[in-house]
Amino acid sequence: MAEAKLELDVFMCYSAGISACEKGEQWQVALALLSEMGKSKLEPDVISYSAGISACEKSEQWQRAVALLSEMWEAKLEPNVISYSAGISACDKGEQWQWALALLSEMREVKLQPDVISYSAGMSACEKGGQWQRALALLSEMWEAKLDTDVIFGYSAGISACEKGEQWQRALALLSEMAEVKLKPNAISYNAGISACEKGKEWQRALALLRELWEAKLEPTVISYSAGISACEKGGQWQPALALLSEMRQAKLEPSAISYNAGTSACGKGVQWQWALALLREMWEAKLETEVIYLQCWDQRV
Repeated sequence: MAEAKLELDVFMCYSAGISACEKGEQWQVALALLSEMGKSKLEPDVISYSAGISACEKSEQWQRAVALLSEMWEAKLEPNVISYSAGISACDKGEQWQWALALLSEMREVKLQPDVISYSAGMSACEKGGQWQRALALLSEMWEAKLDTDVIFGYSAGISACEKGEQWQRALALLSEMAEVKLKPNAISYNAGISACEKGKEWQRALALLRELWEAKLEPTVISYSAGISACEKGGQWQPALALLSEMRQAKLEPSAISYNAGTSACGKGVQWQWALALLREMWEAKLETEVIYLQCWDQRV
């Protein structure tokens, strides 16, 4: 009896150690403890493995996270939703959308219902991989499963995926759909929409979304404005570009190199070399990296 209690105490110590490593992002130590458990004839359980996978996820070790999921099956332990979600999140951080989708598919095969974390991580992986169709398919699955706890994040990831896939119409459709289902877009959703319009050379729509941001009482960020200025540059609209730069300063936001370069380029296209050189001077004073666009502006001057 005493021996069994001692064995249980040792097992609990190992499990607590692995969980501590997971929280401290010490994946190597977590894996070492899992290995030691096996050598000590203390078989790791689902909780121990899940903590190890989560440690790998936090440290962006997606290959090791996937390997641990495989080890669980070999040890005749059935991974649970937590195990899989951590593995999918690891694949997301490693920008491995194929693996993320493979794990989601495996969950369904073993009759496990993916949760919001699983779907959100899968969508995020697809977004990073520019797989907008797959991201939207996962968003649709989330709705069908009635997982609406953090569906705003799901929509944001879907809009970002459309932005990367240069699908501005679909990005705007998703923003519109959010309003229809009584969901309030956040700054991330709007920023992705503005960036999608920028890529689609839809400068007027980009500016309309910036206005919507303000109307929704959400504060635009440097990213919001930079995307708007880039949209104006692509549309050959130097005046709105300068207006947005001015608005940034009024909002106490420091324009980034992207903001300035887009503004300078817009002025260059509009043959406004005085404004372009003024912006370049501001960039130099702010010690921001300039692009070769200013040479074009100088050529227009002479």
